[in-house]
Amino acid sequence: MIYCQEDGIGSVFEDTWQEVERVHIPVRQEGPKGTIVFDWKATAHAAQFGDLCLTLGYNTAVFCTLLRIKGVPNLINMDGIEWSRAKWGAVAKTWFWLNDWAGCWLGNHLVADHPKIKEHLSSRVREDKITMIPYGADAVTDAPVEALPAMGLEAGQYLTVIARAEPENSLLEIVSGFSRKQRGYKLAVLGKYEPEKNAYHRAVMEAAGPEVLFPGAIYDKVVLRALRFHSVAYIHGHQVGGTNPSLIEAMGAGNPVIAHDNPFNRWVAGDSARYFCGAEECSVRLDDVLQNRSVLGEMKSGILQRYQEAFTWEKVLAEYEALLVQWLPNRS
Repeated sequence: MIYCQEDGIGSVFEDTWQEVERVHIPVRQEGPKGTIVFDWKATAHAAQFGDLCLTLGYNTAVFCTLLRIKGVPNLINMDGIEWSRAKWGAVAKTWFWLNDWAGCWLGNHLVADHPKIKEHLSSRVREDKITMIPYGADAVTDAPVEALPAMGLEAGQYLTVIARAEPENSLLEIVSGFSRKQRGYKLAVLGKYEPEKNAYHRAVMEAAGPEVLFPGAIYDKVVLRALRFHSVAYIHGHQVGGTNPSLIEAMGAGNPVIAHDNPFNRWVAGDSARYFCGAEECSVRLDDVLQNRSVLGEMKSGILQRYQEAFTWEKVLAEYEALLVQWLPNRS
């Protein structure tokens, strides 16, 4: 069974979607409060049964105490080091930090999505309690171009950035670095920008030159596949976290990668990517890549090889299946 959060009020109900049993839990609260309520209700529902649980994320790991009391085996994917993110205030950071510890203690076994996340968790629990399994992404081998002109884009003549507009994702550095000169390419910066409300959003947009476009937040999967597939390269500015989905989704589309230089990104993208710290270095890396098509070809080949090695869904799901089978309750 998979638990699904529904907006509104009403009773819990179940259905089946593509042979997957789903449990829908209506929640009237909005935002983080609603997520917390949903997590508690989902945990309480799961505690009624003896089935193996896979909990995705540790933000409300304290609720897993109930599963422990009930003797329900529970594997927790610990996701990123959420309490270290600069965007959170003191109260939220304390909550996440406490739940990070709670998840380590309460989970029967832990999943880390990156070697550095496993290293972090190993400071809290013994290493053999942790299995490293990264996220996966679909391969994109073809995509229509029809959606591009409406955004002012032409296939093979633009780069993409897909990230929440937050300082830790290096948007200001990327946009500033790209805008230091005319590139002959567009830069499509996807995400929700509200310059009238958010000073950082305003700073990013004010730093943008005429070749930078802000198409907004796009969630249509067909459009996103097209944007990635026809992009000449992907710029990834995330400074913290484990295996980032937007990065491996770009890799699955064969995008050459220019990424912020940190251990998280270096392990994921490997030696075929180019790395930067700050706007000036980002500009230099763009020069290196965009002025030589043979470099782009070599990067694309290496990125696709790295994707095939570690991030296909076939590989990732097989590793999850093997782990879950080990923890299935003994029904004899």
